[in-house]
Amino acid sequence: MSKTTARSIADVSKRSVLARVDIAAPPERVWTAITEDVATWWSSAELSKTTTHTVDLRAGGSFRSDGVGADGKPFHVTGDVLEVDPPRRYVTTWQPSWTTEPASRVTYLLEPTAIGTRVTVEHTGLASPESCETQGDGWTRVLDCLAGHAQPRPTYYLVRLIPPRPTFMHDLTADERVVMAAHAAYWRGKLAAGSVIAFGPSMEGVGLGFVAAADADALRAFQDGDPVIQSGRGFRYEQVPMVTLVH
Repeated sequence: MSKTTARSIADVSKRSVLARVDIAAPPERVWTAITEDVATWWSSAELSKTTTHTVDLRAGGSFRSDGVGADGKPFHVTGDVLEVDPPRRYVTTWQPSWTTEPASRVTYLLEPTAIGTRVTVEHTGLASPESCETQGDGWTRVLDCLAGHAQPRPTYYLVRLIPPRPTFMHDLTADERVVMAAHAAYWRGKLAAGSVIAFGPSMEGVGLGFVAAADADALRAFQDGDPVIQSGRGFRYEQVPMVTLVH
């Protein structure tokens, strides 16, 4: 499956950062991640590890996140909750322990899209150009962490296409050749889209492939869309879930 990368723009003159990421998950799931489940995803080798997060999720409430920085030193971030409009808009102040600068303001906007949710973060009121540049770089990493947490993790399957007869590879008809050409084009398209990792025929005449699917229903839809299955000529699929796939 394709990986979506966050991007950001730091406007030093306005002391603000605008960051955005598209996430293949519904707004409700992304909202919970941003507001309540911060300690489960807000971390990276370049940034820090958030270990605890508490929030009084209401306008007039507050939050606190504690963690350990990339340098091994403890830190915390606190803020007041200014606006709560689930699952659309969340606004807080932002006061990290690593600076004495005045509190800034963070606005999260969640918009439903065809693939899931677009998250836009506007960080305003930054006190210095240095903070602006640092936060611009930091928000791209943070939003990539958010996407990695919120998007469903695919299950990998070893998929076998069983032909209608043992001698199929040696005596297929002209019509069957047409169907097999359509089958190969279908799989190449899925390979380009990222849901197929690799595929090809075996010496026994069985088609083999590694497929990434969100769940069993998604795998079934993938198989049902194959022209060889739709042809009604007796092809069938077998599959084995993989614990992991190294590639």
